Amino acid sequence: MKYELTKDMETGHPLIDMEHRQLFSAINNLMDACAQGKGRAQIINTTKFLNDYVKKHFHDEEQLQIQSKYPGFTAHKQFHDKYKIDLAQITNTLNVQGANLATLNQVNQIVGILVTHIRMEDKKLAAHVKNSK
Repeated sequence: MKYELTKDMETGHPLIDMEHRQLFSAINNLMDACAQGKGRAQIINTTKFLNDYVKKHFHDEEQLQIQSKYPGFTAHKQFHDKYKIDLAQITNTLNVQGANLATLNQVNQIVGILVTHIRMEDKKLAAHVKNSK
């Protein structure tokens, strides 16, 4: 199953939607590599991308929330902060243990959490931003 930024997941904010597309592309590349038996080689690149991505993307979202006076900012930022810590721990485990089924599963789980966050929380943010203009 490929990840795709469908209309129901779009925020309507060009930067945020573009960054979500970049995320899905990186995840899809990892899934393609796994299907070809090359997942172990790709997982390090993907987790590096994810760590860089969340730093930039979460910062961009938080700036948008501040600018639009988003009432859910505190909870959204708490999610972002915890997610960055969890991702760093998984990355550390991957660097120590190497790529194996357990670490690939951990990466898959943390990606799933982020996709759910996009589907639910980022949509709320997008609705707020649209209504605050």
